[in-house]
Amino acid sequence: MSDGSCDHEVSVQTLGEGLRELRLCESSALEAVQRSLIRHGQLEAVVAYAEDERLELIDGFKRLLAARKLGWRTLRTRVLGIDGVEAKLRVALLNARNGLTALEEGWLVRALCRAHGLSQGAIAERLGRHKSWVCRRLVLVEGLEGAVQADVRLGVLAARAAVALAALPRGNQARAAEVVARRGMTVRQAERLVADVLAQPSAQARLDQLGRWEAGTVGSSSARRPTKRLRSEAERLLADVGAMRGIGARLQARLLGTPLSALGDGAELLARDGLRGLRSVLVSLTRLIEHVVERREDGGSDA
Repeated sequence: MSDGSCDHEVSVQTLGEGLRELRLCESSALEAVQRSLIRHGQLEAVVAYAEDERLELIDGFKRLLAARKLGWRTLRTRVLGIDGVEAKLRVALLNARNGLTALEEGWLVRALCRAHGLSQGAIAERLGRHKSWVCRRLVLVEGLEGAVQADVRLGVLAARAAVALAALPRGNQARAAEVVARRGMTVRQAERLVADVLAQPSAQARLDQLGRWEAGTVGSSSARRPTKRLRSEAERLLADVGAMRGIGARLQARLLGTPLSALGDGAELLARDGLRGLRSVLVSLTRLIEHVVERREDGGSDA
């Protein structure tokens, strides 16, 4: 089925950017696109659709920004004969190769759900995803404070770090994001901060611990302390075994202490979906462990 697409030379000043709110644009990527335009010219048309007698861009936001900086007057534009819902779905389709970040996927799902009234099931079907995937993305963006999302859009905070911070209660997230940005923390360090704060026994204790991170009285020494380099395969294996035992014990305590029904409808669905996926991994791992251990106990070789 044709979408009625055709190419035109369109003024860069008239192309609308309403869908830009669904995308991130890192400065380094923008600079790379600008260099490409200077060296090679426009290799591919940007993609747009007509809405209210105005062309709205679907794909090619970095090229549009770069063209404006270079003083270009027009861009070759492929105009699709589709509506707003289809335009948003094309955002995912046109970026399938490089992939959207989890936040971008969440923004897309929220726009389809809240602005156009599509059900989560309908969105899942149109995007070729499971309904639980749609639910997770919606929970992510609607549970993440607007200030943190703004930091990501401004390039102050990495998208993956923001996803880690989403596990914190609202009210803690923006403060934690400030710590992460000010101290230039990696995603792994941000995840360590989140785990440390969530490990506290009460809301007040979490606030107090977050205050210590803000003051720099926790985290800094452990972040700078060199870790022992694991040199042999045996050391790496034993380290993984120890980590798995610790995580397994913690997960077991959580499952015994809090029924899934107490998490709330959306969170319960996510938890059940995650545990189903984990179960298959653990079953496969258990079989492999039994196979490896039994071979050694029977005198067999693991080579």
